[in-house]
Amino acid sequence: MPHVSTKGYSFLIRPLIISFDLGVIVLCTLFYTSDLSNAFFYTYVLLGWLIASVLIKFYNVYRFTSGVQIFGLIVKQGILFTFTLFSLFGVLSSRSMATPLLLSYISSIMLIVSIAKFLVYYALKKYRLKFGGNNRRVLIFGNSKQTKDLIYFFNSKKNLGYQIKGIFSDDIENNLAEGINFLSNNNIDEVYCALYETSNPQINEIVNYCDTYGIVLKFIPNVQKVPVTNLRTDYYDYIPVFSVPEMPLHGSINILVKRALDIIFSIIVIFGILSWLVPLLYIIIKLDSKGPLFYVHKRNGVNYGEFSCYKFRSLSISGSEDRLHVSEEDERVTRIGRFLRRTSMDELPQFVNVLKGEMSVVGPRPHIPRYTNSYAKKIDKYQFVFRHSVKPGITGLAQVKGFRGEIKLDDDIINRIKYDVFYIENWSVFLDIQIIFDTIILLFKGQKKAY
Repeated sequence: MPHVSTKGYSFLIRPLIISFDLGVIVLCTLFYTSDLSNAFFYTYVLLGWLIASVLIKFYNVYRFTSGVQIFGLIVKQGILFTFTLFSLFGVLSSRSMATPLLLSYISSIMLIVSIAKFLVYYALKKYRLKFGGNNRRVLIFGNSKQTKDLIYFFNSKKNLGYQIKGIFSDDIENNLAEGINFLSNNNIDEVYCALYETSNPQINEIVNYCDTYGIVLKFIPNVQKVPVTNLRTDYYDYIPVFSVPEMPLHGSINILVKRALDIIFSIIVIFGILSWLVPLLYIIIKLDSKGPLFYVHKRNGVNYGEFSCYKFRSLSISGSEDRLHVSEEDERVTRIGRFLRRTSMDELPQFVNVLKGEMSVVGPRPHIPRYTNSYAKKIDKYQFVFRHSVKPGITGLAQVKGFRGEIKLDDDIINRIKYDVFYIENWSVFLDIQIIFDTIILLFKGQKKAY
């Protein structure tokens, strides 16, 4: 049966709280500053509140968030909001409020907002405990100490609303199919996976299923073995739980901006270059060696999902396909193929993948599925999962830094992943443009490992 979310109307809680807080600000403004308030003042105050809340993540309160953490958020919001208002009256010296009145205005807003915030927080706890609503149905994979501590935490904190519907704690490899079947037959909201008890193919399967059906996936680390890097760390009591953080490339607006740029670039290349290059290369490649114009192969994309990646064929079809990468003096490379690979022109058909939404112009290079597992053994698994949280690219930061092509040493793949992770964490439109510019320069200069 298809997965059905059990969230109900929980998604409305945060928008309603934000609307309530803004309403409180409007009413307090009417009461305290009726002689000063105008459209500009209301806009400034409301925008100041919202910007401050974004900066400190004031509304990022979860069921596992503690009361002390909420109090800390309130203090931070109050300080930023106070600074915002004092800044305004420092500029508008001709129209100002007496300091005691301004402090009363701010205090009233913060007091009402704080009371409401704690009321909602504790009311939801009571509601979950007494009526069984606002719950999250949970499935757990793992048998580590941290996993057992998390299970105890969920069972002992019923007011947080985590309902454990299944635990697969024995041999995960043998029970994975049973676990996936359990997911497909039960409405699960969140999956917690002990990362270091699962192999890469198992992680792939769990990630792909959860991504397909919109199930939240979180990882339980082995604290004794793994440094906490890259992934967001939340604490359920004292138990750390890792999840892929909201990086710049995960934000809705940034995704739309990047997708728009991808579409523009791919249309320019497809109609401006490939439209005349494809028939020309068809003749040249056919004259050079037997076989098709395009080489179509499977690659891992977002969340390890496989897609068909397009390239101009640069190898003879009689060559062995069992070797990991094309080597420097590889006899499989055709005469025209050597030129295509040296200039990276063999990658141009991947702009079709970009237009289809399977790839991006810039991003981590996609790996061949049968090599993914071997690479994962050499890499910190958290970084490897993190790398696959965005679309792969035709070019990327690792490639322009020289980490491309044949993997001879462990450092080749380790450094490639480090650059990929840096790119995801620090993405911007300007970084994409810089990488594209560097790629164009390298097309003319050539790279040592472009063979």
